[in-house]
Amino acid sequence: MSPAQCFEWYGSFKTGRTSIDEDSRSGRASTSTDDVHIDVLCHLILQNRRLTIREIAEDEGISFGSRQAILRKKLNMQRVAAKFVPCVLTEDQKANRVNISQEMLDRVSFDENFLKTMATGDETWVYGDDVETKAQSSQWVGQGSPRPKKARMSRSNMKVMLLVFFDWQGIIHHEFVPRSQTVNKEFYIAVLKRLREAVRRKRPQLWTIQSWVLHHDKAPAHSSFIVRNFLAKNETTVVPHLSHSPDLAPADFFCFLS
Repeated sequence: MSPAQCFEWYGSFKTGRTSIDEDSRSGRASTSTDDVHIDVLCHLILQNRRLTIREIAEDEGISFGSRQAILRKKLNMQRVAAKFVPCVLTEDQKANRVNISQEMLDRVSFDENFLKTMATGDETWVYGDDVETKAQSSQWVGQGSPRPKKARMSRSNMKVMLLVFFDWQGIIHHEFVPRSQTVNKEFYIAVLKRLREAVRRKRPQLWTIQSWVLHHDKAPAHSSFIVRNFLAKNETTVVPHLSHSPDLAPADFFCFLS
């Protein structure tokens, strides 16, 4: 409300006004924001959500302000930019994602110890000098005290890739990838051999009855034929994992915190 309107309201209440409702005014009521125009605008938006307010106003011959009022106040809509994601799943991939998730729920319902037999593997970059997050650098100060200052820094260029396998009891096996070494299928098979030895030593109860299962994502090195053949020959069960779904890997919630 503008200062002039505040002064007008103050004067009217001072002279005896008791209601805050607007008084009736002479002239024709505005029809730009009636139900008909709201329905038309809603239909246009549902057909093309990328239309701008100016484009809608020009097509319908109604003012920019009226269209803006309908969108924001009547339809409670706002224009937001698209969020970039690594990959947009197809309908088949979405259906497969639901099926795999349901399969995991069914297996847990059938065997309450199923998750305790799962060894999850994943990779991440480890930096030599990792920058503190905003939350990590916060501190308590008294009222009126100045905010602490901190120079802007970037992550260290020195980094190395870490491979780690863990279960509900903790880390089973981890190793750092040598510099200039890529995680290809041959290297990953060597890692799996060392993982099997670690399971034999650290999880003997699972190794004896061969009840442990492996969970890793669909990276090319993980899903190659020779890797799948190696796991089949050694009777290692692999938990299904959908492609382009890194958010389903529990390593991001357990080992590799943001």
